[in-house]
Order: sequence, then C-alpha cells, then structure tokens
Amino acid sequence: MLSFPRLALIVVPAIALASPARGQTGEVSDQKAAAAAKKPDSRGVQIAKLMGGMATGLAIHEAGHLMVGSLVGADFHLKKVDFKGLPFFAIAHAPNLSPRAEYAVSSAGLWMQYVASERILSAHPNLRSERRRFEEGVLAFHVGVSVMYAGAAFAESGPYERDTRGAADALGVSERWMGPLVLAPAVLDAYRYAHPDAGWAAWASRGLKLAMVGMTMGWSR
Repeated sequence: MLSFPRLALIVVPAIALASPARGQTGEVSDQKAAAAAKKPDSRGVQIAKLMGGMATGLAIHEAGHLMVGSLVGADFHLKKVDFKGLPFFAIAHAPNLSPRAEYAVSSAGLWMQYVASERILSAHPNLRSERRRFEEGVLAFHVGVSVMYAGAAFAESGPYERDTRGAADALGVSERWMGPLVLAPAVLDAYRYAHPDAGWAAWASRGLKLAMVGMTMGWSR
C-alpha cells in the first residue's frame, strides 16, 4: 500500500509540474490562437466542446477519488442519493478508513481538478481570448463544482457522501471550515482566467492547492 508521504509526493509535484514557465508557452499559445482565429467554430461546435470539457472535468474529478481510493484500499460502490428532490448517483466508499485515508479519498477529486486547472491556465494564460472551449469547459467544471461544494460546506447540507463532509470529519473540524478552503482556489482561478497577467493570483492559488494536499502529512499514520 502506498504511504501517505509518498502519495503527497506524487500529487504535489503533479500540481507543480502542471505549471510550466509562461515564457515557454506564450509563443505557442499565441500561434494557436492566431490559427484558431482564421477558422472559428460554429456556435454548435463551440457548445459541444464546452459541454465535452465539463464532462471531462467530471471524469477527472471521479477518477481522482477512484485512483487515491485504490491506493488506500477503499471499497467503492455506486449509491443512489437525493439532493433537494433531485435523484442522482454517487460513487461512495465504505466508512472503514483511517482519518488520513478518509481525508485523502474525499479530497482527491478536488486535487485532480487542481492538476487539470493548473495545466490549462499555465499552458494557456490567455485562454479567455483563445476560444479554447473544451479547456474552458474543464475549467468551468472546476470552478462551478468548487463553488457548489463550498456552499454545501457553509450550509452543512447536501448528500451525506459530499466531499467536504468527509474531509471535515477526517480532520475533526466543522464542515464550515472547508468552505473557504475549497472556495478560495476556485475564485482565484476564475480571476486568473479573467486577468491572465495577475501573477499573484496564480501563486496564491497554487499555494492553497498545495497546502490542501500537504495536509495529508499531518497525521502520524
């Protein structure tokens, strides 16, 4: 079984390496943006790409739970849940994990969103003007889901299987504390999308993301 220090050493560099130097990617991004400007996609194609990006964001999120869960021996199963009268399914796991394992599995979906968003915003700092609808869809999922989870954390409501509840219980704190931790990186990434020259926002976002991953180092076992 993979130890948690080693797990953190996998995810932390992934976030860091997802952020290439802007000078190395700016020229390529400008060239691709110019090429895209010559043959703009139809509105239907753009919508399809945006929705595809959002679906991919969901797949990335759930893959994070499954990947980290498999590393710590979590027993996953599909479960029907209900939120304000809307039925849907969730990938749940048995409540037999240690606090550190529970925190890692509950947070892993957000961690993978962080890796994806860093890769997109670092490789394409001018994403807003490049019309990369697929990448925008992935980023929109990251921001939207983070805001949704933050709202659930502040209100302490929603399906029992929600990520913020699992992470908060593992930490032994009120779920409301998870609200700002989840919301801040999303707000900063949205700001980076609108203001690509805001270097401070990029580093603040990365610092918060790495801190959330690094919290797995806080337990002795």
